[in-house]
Amino acid sequence: MALLDVDTIWAEPASLVSMRGQEVLARFPDAEVREVDSHWAIPDLHGNAGNVTRWVRVKAENLVLGEKKSLTVRPNGRSADFIAPSSANGCAMACAYCYVPRRKGYANPITVFTNVDDILRAVSRHLARTGPKPEPNQCDPVDWVYDLGENSDCSVDAMISDGVADAVAHFRGLPGAKASFATKFVNRDLLGLDPQGSTRVRFSLMPREDSQLLDLRTSPIDDRIGAIEDFRAAGYEVHLNFSPVVLREGWQRRWAALLDELTDTLTPATRERLACEVILLTHNAGLHDVNLGWHPKAEDVLWRPEAQEAKTSQNGQENVRYRLDVKRRAVARFRELVGVHAPWLPIRYAF
Repeated sequence: MALLDVDTIWAEPASLVSMRGQEVLARFPDAEVREVDSHWAIPDLHGNAGNVTRWVRVKAENLVLGEKKSLTVRPNGRSADFIAPSSANGCAMACAYCYVPRRKGYANPITVFTNVDDILRAVSRHLARTGPKPEPNQCDPVDWVYDLGENSDCSVDAMISDGVADAVAHFRGLPGAKASFATKFVNRDLLGLDPQGSTRVRFSLMPREDSQLLDLRTSPIDDRIGAIEDFRAAGYEVHLNFSPVVLREGWQRRWAALLDELTDTLTPATRERLACEVILLTHNAGLHDVNLGWHPKAEDVLWRPEAQEAKTSQNGQENVRYRLDVKRRAVARFRELVGVHAPWLPIRYAF
């Protein structure tokens, strides 16, 4: 099935009459449009347990249009200094470990927010209040970094509307700030947006065996690695996102092989500009139950109660992570692997 084969668009009234909403409708002229009061409450999608067995089809065939109500910029401090108000929520891809659908019931198609101009103005106001970055940190030595894609994949969102292109252009003209998003999808249309170093793309990588099991409907690892040089040449700052690191039999061997491949295939000019972040798996009991309904093989490696413990995440969700002692040893071992197999690669943070 195609990544996007939209036959139904669910839309809030205000989003339908907006310029951005009309743009989206024009891209999917054959889709049926259904008005809804709220993008958060669509009975046929959210809370409908029958959608579990249609998990992938629902993502491909449905699209939601809404307006972003909360324009709050939140502090982060890990991958980015701040989390910008998202211009989309949900995804057409189907990564088995993704946290976003945990909050949206039994379906997680893309919701595109049509008031992108409001979102970008909120970022500009926040930057003006915050002022210049006083000193380097793990996010960036010079600029304040704003994560654009906390709840979606901007590379896919850019296939639906020009909101991502507008964001790249906005940050190009915003001294002292840098946009950032992680992606598992290679959208080569982004190469023409001329970011001039003001947008950081973090290509998410994992061993092929893990990706084939867990990264459903994403770009193959070969394609992601193959895009690194091209995106750097097009003016993006490119980093690597090693996420999630799933602890299962042979994980160290597989990650070592991936690091060796990066060392062997990337040019010296690209290697000297890269940095990475390392994120061990965080899972969730509700998502575990959903996955059992559509992709139980993934849970054979994601759900390991003997090695996991409860965790309240930064966003307040009750999740499970690897037990503290297990995680501490794994993070230390991953750092050792990078030091041996890719000593040129700085680790911005690992947790």
